[in-house]
Formats: sequence, C-alpha cells, structure tokens
Amino acid sequence: MLAPIAEIVLFHHAHGLTDGFCVFAEEIRTAGHRVHTPDLYEGRTFPELADGVAYAEAVGFDTIIERGRVAADRLPAPIVYAGCSLGVLPAQCLAQTRPGAQGAVLISACVPPAEFGGPWPPDVPLQIHGMDADPFFAGEGDLEAARALVDTVPGAALYEYPGEQHLFADPSLSDYDPIAAALLRERVLGWLDAIG
Repeated sequence: MLAPIAEIVLFHHAHGLTDGFCVFAEEIRTAGHRVHTPDLYEGRTFPELADGVAYAEAVGFDTIIERGRVAADRLPAPIVYAGCSLGVLPAQCLAQTRPGAQGAVLISACVPPAEFGGPWPPDVPLQIHGMDADPFFAGEGDLEAARALVDTVPGAALYEYPGEQHLFADPSLSDYDPIAAALLRERVLGWLDAIG
C-alpha cells in the first residue's frame, strides 16, 4: 500500500452513505490517499432520492453542514474537502471558512461562495464536476454558479460531462455512468497527486 498522499474528507449525497459511495471512496484510498467518509445522516440511507432530500430538509441544511463541521473538527488540517451533491454544502463551506484547506472537489453541486460569507480563498485549489444536462446541477443554477466561481479562482477547473445523471459516480444507484465515473476518478486522482 502506498503512503497516503493527501488527507481527504468526502461528504456523501442525499441517499446517505451508500455502499456505492463507499466504493468511490475506496477507489481513492487504493490510490494511496487517506479518505474519511463521515455519515451526515447518522446511519440512515434512502433508496429514493426524494426521500433522502426530504430527510435533509426535515433535519435542516444548516444541521447537515454543522454535522460536517463537527466531523471535520476531529480531523487534522491541512485537508482536502470533497462532496457529492448534498455533501457539497459542508465541503464548500469548510473549504471556504476553515483554516488549512488544501483544496476542494465539488461533484454535482456548487453554490455561490457568498452563501458561506465571501469570496473563494484564492489559495485553495478547486475542481468542480457535473453533467451538462443534469436537471439539478444544470437546471437549478449550480452550473452557472460553478462557471462564475472557476472564473475567479486561479487554476480552478470545471468539468462538464455529457448526460443528465445526477449521482453518476455511485455504482449502487441507477444514475451510475461508468465512463463518466472513471473519468471523474482519473481527474480527481491526478489533481490530488498534483497538490499532494
């Protein structure tokens, strides 16, 4: 096993900490990185996306972000923050506000940095990934926010994949796209190697 190159906290999507999400995390671990996957849902998973979103709404997005913050407080800084869809909320918040952020990977979501109190820190590297016809990412303003954000961050990258799948990197879900997921993994691992 290779020595860990980067320390990463990876926040799950609205289905919860699914087996497929853990597979994605393990693929990053296998490349030599240390990956933490906090459970923002406290043991719950939801087969249907709508049920997972309803749970997050009932708990409150501020609570989800706070659970992410508490989990990150137990981890060392410097660290890379990564999140998929719902998990982008704590990942982006912490990358913008917690000292020691080494970078951020935002998958299938992005919010304007003003939501977390200001501009993106110019010294925090950034990658954003999403499908160009995803009704959530492309249809609800996240893609526009991502384009605006990468225009302001030196060296930041936005990768748009062809398709409409939202959670395309999770092999346990019907949205899974193996070609896009493999390309995502390749780009993330190359980027981690570069900043490690």
